[in-house]
Order: sequence, then C-alpha cells, then structure tokens
Amino acid sequence: MGGMAVTFKVRPVKVDNADEAWAEIERIGATDDGCLIMAPKAVHYVLKVTGVDFRQASILKQEMLARGAEAAVAKGVINHTVEHTDVLLMGTLQQYGSLMDKLKKQSFNLPELAEEIRRVLYHLEIKEPFTIDCRGRKLAIGRGTVVMGILNVTPDSFSDGGQYMDPEAALQRAREMVSQGAEIIDVGAESTRPGYEPVTAEEEIDRLMPVLEALLQDREIGVPISVDTSKAEVARRALDAGAHMINDQRALEDEGMAEVVASAGAPVVLMHHQDHTAYRDLLGDIVSYLQDRVEYAVKAGIAREKIIVDPGLGFGKTVEQNLAVVRQLFELKGLGRPILVGPSRKSMIGKVLDLPVDERVEGTAATVALAIANGADIVRVHDVKEMVRVAKMADAIVREG
Repeated sequence: MGGMAVTFKVRPVKVDNADEAWAEIERIGATDDGCLIMAPKAVHYVLKVTGVDFRQASILKQEMLARGAEAAVAKGVINHTVEHTDVLLMGTLQQYGSLMDKLKKQSFNLPELAEEIRRVLYHLEIKEPFTIDCRGRKLAIGRGTVVMGILNVTPDSFSDGGQYMDPEAALQRAREMVSQGAEIIDVGAESTRPGYEPVTAEEEIDRLMPVLEALLQDREIGVPISVDTSKAEVARRALDAGAHMINDQRALEDEGMAEVVASAGAPVVLMHHQDHTAYRDLLGDIVSYLQDRVEYAVKAGIAREKIIVDPGLGFGKTVEQNLAVVRQLFELKGLGRPILVGPSRKSMIGKVLDLPVDERVEGTAATVALAIANGADIVRVHDVKEMVRVAKMADAIVREG
C-alpha cells in the first residue's frame, strides 16, 4: 500500500447559496446534521457597507476578524483620522450569522446594520417564485425569464419609429409578440432615444390611447399591458382605461406619479437614470438610487411586492459602464425586487460590434443571456421570437429545476 501511486484530482465547485452547498455536501455522504452545520460555511459573500463612521468600522473590523472573516476599512480608521469609511465585509454565511447576533447587542446603531445585512443575505439566498397581480392579470416571477415585448407608437424611436402608430398595425404586432412568447406588452408613446425631443402629455396621450384601447379590448391578448411613461397625467389616463402596469423611466419623479400608481394598485418599474456619466461607485450609486426610489414608492402607498427595478442600460452611462452593469447585475439582487433589463438593439451593442440598429440581434442575444445568468428576471426586447428562445436556453442552464 505504501508504494502505491495515488493520483489526486482537484477541481473547483461553484456554490452560490446554502441550498447548493447542502446538495454538494450531501453528495459526499454527510449526514443531514452535517449538512446543516457545514452548508453555511461553504457560501461566501462580499458585502459593501457605506456611510460607516470610524467607531462602527472599528467594531466591524474586530468582530469579523474574531470570526476568521475579514473587513476592509480606510487606513485612517485605526488612528481616527477619518470620520467615515466604506467597509467591505468578507465572510461565510455562518460568520455573518454570528456577526449579526453580536451586532444586535451593540450600540452605535449597529443593530440596524445587522438587520440590513440580514435583509440583503435573505434576498441573495431565497429564490422562491412568486406572482405579481397586474390588476387582474398574473405575472409569474422566478419560474423562468419573462420577456417584455416593446411596442413603440412613436414617429422617432431609434429602432421601430413610425411602424406601429396605426392601432391596427400595433394590434397585429402585439398579437404576434404574444404568440411568440411575450408575457408583457410594453407600449410607449414618447421616444427616449439619445437626442430625443420631449413631447407634451397631451401629445403623448393622443398617440397612446387609440393603440392602448385597441390592445385592451382584444381577446387574443391576455398578457399584462404595460405603459412606458414618466408623466403622471399619461399614467392616470392609461390606468383609467385599464392598463395593467406602468414602466417609469424616471422612477416616479413626476409630481403625482406615485399617487396615481398607488391609487390604481398597479405594478411599476422603477428605472435608474441620470443626465451625466459621473459616478462615485457605478453599481453602488445605481443600487442606492433604486433603494431610495423603492422606499419612496412604498411610503406613497405602492405595495413593495408590485415594484420592479431596472438599472437603466443606456441612460446616463458610457458603453463601458453599460457593460459593467450587465457584468455586475447580481449586485441589484440585494434589493429583493425583480430585475428588468432593456438591452435590445442599444447603442452599446452597436458600438461594440460596429453594427447598425437592424443588425444587433446577436449582440442583444448575448447581452440577454448574460443578464439572465447574472440575475435578470425580465428582459425588454424588440425581437421577441429570438429572445424567447435565448431566454429558454439560458433558463435551462441557470434556473435549476
């Protein structure tokens, strides 16, 4: 035996959450009690905490080190030459559990931080499917990627401007998208392409209402009809007519928009946007903005379970920043809300591939697949048939069971 040659084989194992860790440990042959003890030790998360003062940071550093974990803080924390710092926590679920128990007994608002860490970890770990009630029409989240079909009723949209302003043409296109697998139809009557000319609420309503009414009256279209608008008056008219949800690219900033959506009991998409490309921390700024808008919406009476978030690809972001958002989309999962992305035919694809709008389907497909792999629940696209196929294939890979 002593002289027998032994060939060891070592490979990395990808474990994203406690359930996956449990399954891997169980395959080894461990007992259920062993799985229960070891699974939280197999899952490692890096969490970034902002707005921490030097006293809180010192305690976090000490407590993480005491558990065999780590916390990165600004160098001035030790000698108190900085008042505030970001903190990067690095630990396993087991270490975070122990940390939270300790923080709950501390002062300096650390019990509140423990609760925030618990909330984020909960959303990263839990993957239970659920249903959003869209004013009578149901939208399943988590069972598979939802494809939202774009229907522009504008003369100047970058991709399909002018094609569907006629209600009959719009109705035929909506029916086609539903038959191809779209689970939401998103109707927009104001272009938001780069360099677009804003229109009044009255003009937007005049474009929108004939098409919206045709869609709502058609029995072949049984999916939720979303209205893409950032104007409270347009949303009110659309919801009064029976629209099922609002897709707001300005995240309820228009006066009265939150109250209109809340009173209708409608779901809403809150999108990140800004008018420049300067960021302190790209994903951190996006997540912070969306978290603030979610809380604003909830305080206005919109049910949290009816809120969807969108990082706003193409809005106030360079090509490199857009690519980084897709790459780091996972960071939005801590918000605990469904994530919508809209990469369809966008200029970032055109610039990467040096292709015109009508030749960006493959670039859109690649972006959709990677967005799904990184946590997207809904994809907003023009090419419904192709992207439904892409989503089904991506789901088969990333949504086990």
